[in-house]
Amino acid sequence: MKLGICNEIFEGWSIDDSIRFVAETGYDAIEIAPFTLAQYVTEVSNVERERIRNLAIESEIEISAIHWVLIKTEGLYMTHTDSVIRNNTSDYFCELVKFCSDLGAKKIVVGSPKLRNLLPGVSFEQAWSLAIKTFTPSIKLAEDIGVTICFEPLAPSETDFINTAEQAVEFVKECESDAFKIILDVKAMSSEAKSIPDIIRSSHPYFAYFHCNDSNLKGPGFGDVDFLPIFRALKEVGYDGFASVEVFDFEEGPEMIAKDSLRYMKDVLRQLN
Repeated sequence: MKLGICNEIFEGWSIDDSIRFVAETGYDAIEIAPFTLAQYVTEVSNVERERIRNLAIESEIEISAIHWVLIKTEGLYMTHTDSVIRNNTSDYFCELVKFCSDLGAKKIVVGSPKLRNLLPGVSFEQAWSLAIKTFTPSIKLAEDIGVTICFEPLAPSETDFINTAEQAVEFVKECESDAFKIILDVKAMSSEAKSIPDIIRSSHPYFAYFHCNDSNLKGPGFGDVDFLPIFRALKEVGYDGFASVEVFDFEEGPEMIAKDSLRYMKDVLRQLN
């Protein structure tokens, strides 16, 4: 299992400084939120994509994924009944697949709770069908170029569409593609009735990415969530992908968040060896 961290905690930093700091701190990877580069990925030139990819290689760090992929975009919605809006969203997911691949990353994390909520008059079942239609073209493209789209179950406080890992697994299974999996997030799983280790075990092998954080919105080790049984469960199912730090409360500042989260996760992993 490799350890990474999301770049949006480095507010005001250039992508170059963020990549170098994450590498120097000792992480295996950095996860990039496209909105930190431009409003739309289509605005990031091929030259800039290649430059970022090469900088990561030179820094001896991987770009593990892209996430927060619809934030700051306009006119997009995963479960909309308007075919124009839905097709625009579908087209943009294809652009995200290309962007992800151009950076040398292999995973796309899709949360975007506000852009999948049930619209007035739309049932859960109808939204489910509409979302499948939205994702289908980008899943096919992802298959062709070696990217995996990871759909994220989120707490009821964030969205009313797909709140549990079990629902998310059923959702991705319907597409019957290895390029469409789920992501498990500690904060989100904390809202479920099942224990996080049990969710990990029951979700295998349908999850392809993992976010590390605490139910208090801070990093691992900054709250009450014990990561020992969580990492033990990941080890039990043979997960060898990325465990990436994603926080929503930046109170401690990026340097402390990055360094202390990594120290805590490495301490937990040492206890398992």
